[in-house]
Amino acid sequence: MTFPFKNVLVTGGAGFIGSHLTEALLAEGCRVTVLDNLSSGYISNLNSVKDRINFCRGDIRDLHTVEETARNCDAIFHLAAMASVPQTVEQPIESTAINDLGTLHIFEAARKNDVGCVVFTSSSAVYGDDPQLPKNEKMRPLPLSPYAVQKLTGEYYARLYHTLHGMKTTSLRLFNVFGPRQDPSSSYSGVISIFMAKAVLRSQPTIYGDGTQNRDFIYVKDVVTASLLAAKADDAAGTTINVGTGRSIDINRLWKMISQMNGLEINPRYRSARPGDILESVADIQLARYLLGFEPEYSFEKGLAHTFNWYKTNG
Repeated sequence: MTFPFKNVLVTGGAGFIGSHLTEALLAEGCRVTVLDNLSSGYISNLNSVKDRINFCRGDIRDLHTVEETARNCDAIFHLAAMASVPQTVEQPIESTAINDLGTLHIFEAARKNDVGCVVFTSSSAVYGDDPQLPKNEKMRPLPLSPYAVQKLTGEYYARLYHTLHGMKTTSLRLFNVFGPRQDPSSSYSGVISIFMAKAVLRSQPTIYGDGTQNRDFIYVKDVVTASLLAAKADDAAGTTINVGTGRSIDINRLWKMISQMNGLEINPRYRSARPGDILESVADIQLARYLLGFEPEYSFEKGLAHTFNWYKTNG
């Protein structure tokens, strides 16, 4: 892939997805600045590239910091967020300051610094529990949490800055991303990372709800590929695009697959479903194929095996 940008800012670049994206951008020959306040990311995620990046520990709520790190950049990948649905339910005002105002700071800093391209990381959470499957970008959003509302607002800002200022902006609605470095230490983490940690520790997991809820899980390296393609694709400017696989698996089956990887037969405990959780989610990725030429490279099984090997190695 020939990448047209040379100076790139990645917000949230010390996080799970952001660190993988940072590595990929360096491989494309980019000079990369990472802006992260390390509230949920870890500098250790960047150990392999720490001498090749410009790292700024700062907060997207600070407009001056955002403007300084965006200076001389020709593209921004905006991943920094309070990404936990339950946490935004518990802390709606703080999460709004981060996910709404912080995102507006990104677009405004891009405008002031003549940054030509911004790829905004949105979420499939904006679809809510609309029973229509698969989820396609023409469906009416039905957000069920502050997080989903905030991501939808970010999409509107992206489209607005494209319309008003001619900025090349693309919003990517990520479905359930998994892979190495996803932090399992919080109850707000992705379910695969939590299940992986439980399997390695040979302990019982907790499932919220009855476990029949299903998810479209996409491996992190495929998300990185979609992000790079979105930055390159002129036809994607001003659009919102699903990034998933078009396949889904229920949570009960997921635990069975992961536990079997470590030779376990442990039944999960069940708890009440959490506010804002989605019951069914699978992506229609026809638009990603058409506008980006995107096709997931990693099957769920292949991605799961890579991820489990990483968790076994890293405890």
